[in-house]
Amino acid sequence: MAATGTAPPPSVAAEAALAVSGVAGLQPRLAHRLAAAASPTRPETTAQRIPPEAGVRTDPMPDGSGWHIEVRCILVEGHRVVEAARNVHDQVRAAVLSYLAAHGAPVAVTVTVTVTRIVARDHAG
Repeated sequence: MAATGTAPPPSVAAEAALAVSGVAGLQPRLAHRLAAAASPTRPETTAQRIPPEAGVRTDPMPDGSGWHIEVRCILVEGHRVVEAARNVHDQVRAAVLSYLAAHGAPVAVTVTVTVTRIVARDHAG
């Protein structure tokens, strides 16, 4: 089954990832950070303008059989990185598969989770 035209919205993956215990936020990809930095606004509002979906990348698999989802997470200190990453992987995969099934596009989904940094508890918010 071809994956074209049925891309899962990054918001589905972002919402699932943010619901996992220990996830402080999602790290935007470089393109989103550069775009935000180049826009003429006050620096303290830049982080508020970048949506969580900017930390999710959705690409069709090369053979067209499904989707690859990349999630870039920021974790709160005190959580085990491997367990948190595994939980994000499982929750994102389940959410995307559910979304695709509900929209008549049951295809393969792979998920990659990258932990980009760990923040202190008082900075997670």
